[in-house]
Amino acid sequence: MLHRNVLCGVLIGVPVPPNCLDSKWFECTGPFAGELDGILFSATCDGVSAESLPQKMGFKGGAIGTHSSRTIMLEELSTLLDTVPMDASRSSYLSAIIEQNALAKQTGANRKITAQHLTELYALEPTVPLFRVLRRFWQDDVEGRPVLAQLCSLARDPLLRATAEPVLAMKSGEELSRQKITDAIRAAVGTRMNDATLDKVVRNVSSSWTQSGHFRGRARKFRQLVRPTPLATAYALLLGYLEGLRGGRLFETNWTRVLDSSPSELRTIAAEAKRLNGLDLRAAGDVIEIGFTTVLTPQEIKDSRVAH
Repeated sequence: MLHRNVLCGVLIGVPVPPNCLDSKWFECTGPFAGELDGILFSATCDGVSAESLPQKMGFKGGAIGTHSSRTIMLEELSTLLDTVPMDASRSSYLSAIIEQNALAKQTGANRKITAQHLTELYALEPTVPLFRVLRRFWQDDVEGRPVLAQLCSLARDPLLRATAEPVLAMKSGEELSRQKITDAIRAAVGTRMNDATLDKVVRNVSSSWTQSGHFRGRARKFRQLVRPTPLATAYALLLGYLEGLRGGRLFETNWTRVLDSSPSELRTIAAEAKRLNGLDLRAAGDVIEIGFTTVLTPQEIKDSRVAH
């Protein structure tokens, strides 16, 4: 079964994987394995049918990724969100980019393609939980914006997501190996991408991980650890929550790995996020409960199925 959704004039195919190997970012087997060549998805299995829920919440799978032509576009996103009011509609975001030229693009064609790519990466739709919560946290967390943007882009771009494992496995101070990034992307896309495009993707994802603070340097890039803010931590926990995870498992997902901190450190930071109304938290000994009644609607909470 192939779900399709028209978003900003772009047809996005989201294959629904019938079998999965891992409960976090998993590879698919079965009928879709040949079509997807191991594209990494973000969803939850463990007895829960992996259907359209991640897409409904804002996640994207498939074989198409914005990083074939762009980075996470942190500067453009920052300018756009500084220009458009927090309660704006999707049409207001698109109007700011295309009609008002808020991002100072030289041609109409550039404005339209910029709107398309920002929509692919961030949705720009208040009814989509991933964007709406990003927008709210963005307003209150200037320091955490690079990591917030990276987390949302990871949820929505399979090409960027495919590079997370080699990047997050690096030690602080270790130099980036382009070959490891190349191999990770090649494993995800198979033979569908020629060498020139593959090289461009490697450059773009390397830039995105630099924009998020995970690398320093220009020609040569070296791993550095990010310092997660309370609301960036809440956002990473939210991604796992929307996948259906609960309790202590939320601190041990691939989303929280992006924060470069241990589960115990993140629990301390989450307590500060609670004070900022970024999440609900109750703890008793080793048992911890995390909720998001402050940022999700009752229906969204209901739709975020609990993994068994």
